Amino acid sequence: MRTSRAAAAEVFAQWAVGLTPQSIPATVRQALGNSLLDIVGLCLAARNADYVQAALTAWDGSGACTAIGHPRRMDAAGAALLNGLAAHGEDYDDTFEGTPVHTGVVVIPAVLAACEAHGRAGLNALLGAAAGAELMCRMALVAPTAIHRAGFHPTAVIGALGAAAAASVALGHTPRQMTDALGIAGSMASGIIEYLAEGTWTKRLHPGWAAQSGLRAAALARAGFAGPRTVLDGEHGFFHAFGVDSILPDLGLLTGELGTRWHAEAIAFKPYACGTMAQPYIDCAIRLAREGLRASEVESIECNVGEGTVHRLWEPAQEKANPSSAYSAKFSVPFCIAAGLLDQAAGLAQFTEVRAADPEIRALAAKVRYRVDPRNEYPQNYTGHMRVTCKDGRTVEAIQPHLRGGKREPLTQRELEAKFLANVQFGGLPPSRASALLETCRGLFAAPDMRSLGALRD
Repeated sequence: MRTSRAAAAEVFAQWAVGLTPQSIPATVRQALGNSLLDIVGLCLAARNADYVQAALTAWDGSGACTAIGHPRRMDAAGAALLNGLAAHGEDYDDTFEGTPVHTGVVVIPAVLAACEAHGRAGLNALLGAAAGAELMCRMALVAPTAIHRAGFHPTAVIGALGAAAAASVALGHTPRQMTDALGIAGSMASGIIEYLAEGTWTKRLHPGWAAQSGLRAAALARAGFAGPRTVLDGEHGFFHAFGVDSILPDLGLLTGELGTRWHAEAIAFKPYACGTMAQPYIDCAIRLAREGLRASEVESIECNVGEGTVHRLWEPAQEKANPSSAYSAKFSVPFCIAAGLLDQAAGLAQFTEVRAADPEIRALAAKVRYRVDPRNEYPQNYTGHMRVTCKDGRTVEAIQPHLRGGKREPLTQRELEAKFLANVQFGGLPPSRASALLETCRGLFAAPDMRSLGALRD
């Protein structure tokens, strides 16, 4: 039985289903358009990857929906899963500052599949993506670092509810149906971070699993299946299940200033193909290399870090200095720093099995150490700091005060489009095709239907 007190999921649902094109600020529209572009490029970059091919083989459903970069058409859940998996596969996708959560790889696959399956327009996809991304950003801020400390991947568990919100709005659900969908999705949320132990593939799966879970939750709710409306703020709700007792959730952030403050406008886009908090350290390494520092001169490197990043990006030290796979290297700041110094880059080419096993890069990574700085602003701000001691006794230092690509220093439209074109070409498509696909993405949210998604199939 429902009581008279409005739960957070009900408040959010009431707001979300009332969204109109006019209520979405231009900054949010731009962020979501760039997110769509980023996701499509990344799906195409990864289309031939072994983990994508494995997922494609394992899924036995078929239907009318597009698996980006593949000729096969899938059911909505399969397309959402595959596109979310592919887009997140190289950890090159958009992120959020405050607590790192990847919105685009969840909500974009969810709304594209929902709208393609049900004949909805591009505008419906835009409205759904806005609602889903905003909910994910707000949930990420409620209890910073708590989800990671509890052993879960924020994108995975938050993403199930974000996808449910996105699909509900895209499909025109009532507030009651959306509330039920959020409640159902709370029981579908999953994803542990044990992939860190050996760099295995499960993190790649998380956004796609969340996207298809949200779609299924929305379908159940539409059919009348009831979910707990207190999924977000109940005694046994989300932040109890996926948090730790030492970090109290600020539940007011879920619904405060809805419609007047949009956190989704601050979605950040990565310049490097690796973990979010490693990116400022790569900037430091590349800067020092361009100023003349050579890897052969390095005796040791010490980095100031936020305590909350240690268990994911710095420990265990042996794994971080000698990654067991190219994927594991993406979550090793020592490896990323070494790549930046040696290659002055950290793109897709730096995270191959051959490069991850290179003795030179491993020897340099072994010279990198960390020091927890109690003044570090993580998770409110992602910074980088390197102090290099050279063999001749010299000391050189570099500081990156924020995440490049984030709200303090966003990537330009030219940089984002260059990244898209490079990703499409990495996936084996010619430059002429890449340019045409860019235009397809730019017009999708204004399209009368999803037929143009056919251009994204191969």
